[in-house]
Amino acid sequence: MIPPMADSPSRVRPFLGLEGPLAIAHRGGGAERPENTMAAFEHAVGLGYRVVETDVHATRDRVAVAYHDNDVDRLTRHTGPVAARDWRELATFCVNGIEPVPRLEDVLGAWPDLRLIVDPKADDAVGPLIEVLRRTNARDRVCVGSFSAHRLRWVRSDAPGYTSCSPVEVVRLRAESWSVRVGNLEADCAQVPPRQALPGGFSIPVVDAAFVRAAHARGMPVQVWTVDEEAEMERFLDLGVDGVMSDHVTRLKAAFERRNLWR
Repeated sequence: MIPPMADSPSRVRPFLGLEGPLAIAHRGGGAERPENTMAAFEHAVGLGYRVVETDVHATRDRVAVAYHDNDVDRLTRHTGPVAARDWRELATFCVNGIEPVPRLEDVLGAWPDLRLIVDPKADDAVGPLIEVLRRTNARDRVCVGSFSAHRLRWVRSDAPGYTSCSPVEVVRLRAESWSVRVGNLEADCAQVPPRQALPGGFSIPVVDAAFVRAAHARGMPVQVWTVDEEAEMERFLDLGVDGVMSDHVTRLKAAFERRNLWR
């Protein structure tokens, strides 16, 4: 008989002090308001969301901003990398032509009780992100997630706090769900896509009952992204995940309300 993969805790750890399952506004709810803007976050908070996800880049003068893309081409009427602009200039740019690009510090300051999932999208964003978290004393309400193991190691070495699994850790946890011993994982939670891309154009399914069990055996909450279809929201909730991220925040709230999970 194969021994258990990890010591089973009494329960899954709360996420940033909140019990799951949690509805999470991806990019603030980018399907309903311009993504990663104060208007999006305000809309999500107005609906009752307690957790939002956002992305972070840094300007040339090291200001951390809530913005997804490396450049401003897709979302503004300008072109070029975010990192090539000073904050004074970027502050005049508008997402979808209507909403300014916000500083991360302003998002944290506007809603002191709001929990954030933050993804630093480039190496040069990590230092300014850490500086903002220190300056605002917000480390205990922010979870940092990234596709870059290097960035996560940087954040983890700075100070204790929440980080999600790197892609390699996701694969290791997936292997553990297949009864393969993988040793320690430094992540505090598993924020994962339904499928994990692998080199060579392959992918493997991630979120199933076995994966959720393996994460829960470690006390790790499982949050799945990005889920925009109602049927998929229902399916993942049926699997017992601890959080669902969606761009369609009104739709996701309705799915939680149907199950009496909204709080």
